[in-house]
Amino acid sequence: MPAVRNLVNLNAVDKGYGSRSVLRDTTLGVAAGDRIGVVGRNGDGKSTLLRLIAGTESPDAGAVTTSGRLHIGLLGQSDELAGDRTIRQELVGGRADHEWAGDTAFRAVLDGLLGGVGLSRFAAGIDTPIASLSGGERRRIALARLLLDGPELLLLDEPTNHLDVEGVDWLARHLATRRGAMLVVTHDRWFLDAVCTATWEVSDGAVHQYDGGYAAYVLARAERDRQEAARDDRRRQLLRKELAWLRRGPPARTAKPKFRIAAANALIADEPEVRDRAELLRFATARLGDKVLDAVDVSLAFGAKDVLRGVTWRLGPGDRVALVGVNGSGKTTLAKVLSGELEPTSGGVERGATVRLAHLSQDTVEIPGHLRVLESLEEVRGRATLSDGQEITAGMLCDRFGFRGDRARTLVRDLSGGERRRLQLMRLLMAEPNVLVLDEPTNDLDIDTLTALEDLLDAWPGTLVVVSHDRYFVERVCDDVHALTPEGGLRHLPGGIDQYVEMQRAPADTAPGPPERAKPTAPAGAVLRATRKEIQRLERALDQLADRERALQDEMAASASDHARLHDLQGQLEALGAERDRLEAAWLESSESLER
Repeated sequence: MPAVRNLVNLNAVDKGYGSRSVLRDTTLGVAAGDRIGVVGRNGDGKSTLLRLIAGTESPDAGAVTTSGRLHIGLLGQSDELAGDRTIRQELVGGRADHEWAGDTAFRAVLDGLLGGVGLSRFAAGIDTPIASLSGGERRRIALARLLLDGPELLLLDEPTNHLDVEGVDWLARHLATRRGAMLVVTHDRWFLDAVCTATWEVSDGAVHQYDGGYAAYVLARAERDRQEAARDDRRRQLLRKELAWLRRGPPARTAKPKFRIAAANALIADEPEVRDRAELLRFATARLGDKVLDAVDVSLAFGAKDVLRGVTWRLGPGDRVALVGVNGSGKTTLAKVLSGELEPTSGGVERGATVRLAHLSQDTVEIPGHLRVLESLEEVRGRATLSDGQEITAGMLCDRFGFRGDRARTLVRDLSGGERRRLQLMRLLMAEPNVLVLDEPTNDLDIDTLTALEDLLDAWPGTLVVVSHDRYFVERVCDDVHALTPEGGLRHLPGGIDQYVEMQRAPADTAPGPPERAKPTAPAGAVLRATRKEIQRLERALDQLADRERALQDEMAASASDHARLHDLQGQLEALGAERDRLEAAWLESSESLER
């Protein structure tokens, strides 16, 4: 077998800004075909690592070397599109229309990101000026330009920002079949699992390397923390809780990692379900009564465009629902209608008498810059009461959301955009609302902050509405999914995000066209249901087998002096081990078939 070609090497690299060291004595390499996800806390050096590899920044010490004339493409967090150019100039250049429009690879990118060859999402199509585009539209153009350029090494910094659920789904499928190497910085955990075969964690000046996507990384990181007796006990508990979710959650969350079920079970044996739904509902009903939010026959138009048309949505105590839809479908508008910030054209929203609603919008609310982080929280409330009666102070919330020690005394004006978003969310939570409407809450939050937020919401007994393109977060914190339709209506999706993506994918997957453009179709609904039932059956069988193994081990301990009996019991235990291997293999095969 020929040796794998090394593309980039970092040798003993140091990098810092002012007095702060970001990377110290970092040595690693990227080989042809590598598909690496890069994770870590905000400010720990993920974007810096990408820029060093791309050659747009130089190390303070050490060396970064590339192989030959390596073609590297970098998508940074801010695009470099020229405002005086058009989409045509950025994407097509001097190519004739019939040439680029007939290019299968070119059309695939336009279909996935820009509304097809006609670029229907833009006012003047391909001749739309860049200067007239929104930030999200510019992001799509920059991403499309990079994919069309076809670099051998693709470096992506938060590529799913500003993409809707179906855009993220398309990008994941596109990158999974793309040739070449890739590094992607993202907090989108579903995306990491769908695309990456290795994970790098940037933490405390070092880069820790793991095999597998996000789920495998969580397992390895939890095991690393256990072996090293990590000092941060709270963080370790969150990792175990996250691992429990990965093991017990929807099949899509557990199909990617190839770790053994037995190993995961050993780590989460005593970990309870992430949420006690019955207890939360009891608290929510006591706090909210029977009526929370009733949106009845709501319609809303902006000019000649109907955004919402006859929407009726009744939200009860303890409901945890996600709202999905394509960009521009009206998700943010409906969130504002529910929160009372927008009045509908017709219809109305009735709120329960005890409702205390907090709305996290996509726009960062200005917080006085002269305040320190802890002071800005105490300005809202010094203490808040959790569902179980436990009090949490502003300082405790700061610690939970990453503002530890001196960071809690940072002036608000010195915070980054992601830190301001985190603070805005904390201020909402300190106000003790019983109804939360969160519009894209995962924007600019790192994975550690997301797990802390999920942990807090697990014990929060109110009504929750989440608008998000982050599939992992939606599946993790919500129990139900609704989608806005192109006609401005609202549809309940019992099958969750998977059903939504299948619906959005179906027209493109079944449309007639040349054989080379045919796309793989998702399994039919009946097949999906049968496969999920088989997975549930196998999981029950594995649980029963684990009980039998424990009983045998107890009996062996009680028969320690009876060698003949021990020999017989050992044979039975080995037979159970073989049966477990067979069931695990069948479970993995069934789980993977859901994604084909």
